[in-house]
Amino acid sequence: MWRDESGSAIVEFLLVSLLLVALTAGLVQLALALHVRNTLADAAAEGAREASLVGATQQDGVARTRDLIRVAVGEAVAPEVEAHREVWQGTPTVVVEVTAPLPLLGFFGPPHALRVMGRAPVETLGGSR
Repeated sequence: MWRDESGSAIVEFLLVSLLLVALTAGLVQLALALHVRNTLADAAAEGAREASLVGATQQDGVARTRDLIRVAVGEAVAPEVEAHREVWQGTPTVVVEVTAPLPLLGFFGPPHALRVMGRAPVETLGGSR
């Protein structure tokens, strides 16, 4: 029988440390994924607002969305941004859709797994009184 336990503290420390590092890395990755998702959603909404202004085009909204994403998360996320007009709940609306990879390992992950949309009602000159 083995009665000598010398060196067991080192092994225990190593095993516990590996577990804590893995748990911490998982939490940091979850925070990154949520940050990217929230940033994309906010940028889509802001781009839709830009495109809904009087005199603005859908391309103005797409450009605004891409600029906000580039500033917030950098070039690591390469989203696809599209804008179109539709009638939503009876109101003419601009919709900006952003499709990007879901960051599962750093900024790498399955492509087209994260899709967010932003809507804004189209502004018109004048109005009914």
